[in-house]
Amino acid sequence: MSLLSLPNLFLYSLPVAAFLIYVPYLVVASERVKLAQSMDDPIEALARPRFYTDKLPNYAMRANWAHQNSFESFIIYSPAAVMAYITGQDSTAALSAVVAYLVARLLFSVFYILNVASLRSLMFGIGSLSIFSLYFMSCKTIWLQ
Repeated sequence: MSLLSLPNLFLYSLPVAAFLIYVPYLVVASERVKLAQSMDDPIEALARPRFYTDKLPNYAMRANWAHQNSFESFIIYSPAAVMAYITGQDSTAALSAVVAYLVARLLFSVFYILNVASLRSLMFGIGSLSIFSLYFMSCKTIWLQ
């Protein structure tokens, strides 16, 4: 099997999806540093980051929520990608599901931070549909054997 074979792309998508978890956190981290610099005791703000979350600007709080949601999504996506790899999915539909998931998760975070709820929800739906499509394709392959 070639390194760039379609089934291997399911595995390669995992580090990309893991990286996407931390994209919104870059906003949070930046704002936490700014908050710490504005305080009398900057070490206190950095030492207790969850305590000071409510003092972040609204967009940074939304970035924090997007970051947390990304963990939740990754927990469901990871086994779907591994199942697709194990069952040897090699269809355009499976590849489309992976690409759609990754793009949707990136845009989910962007729309969450920008507070565009309708598009954020659409991206959540596309990402979720992509995950369950991978599960369905993998299970179908197992059942038909």
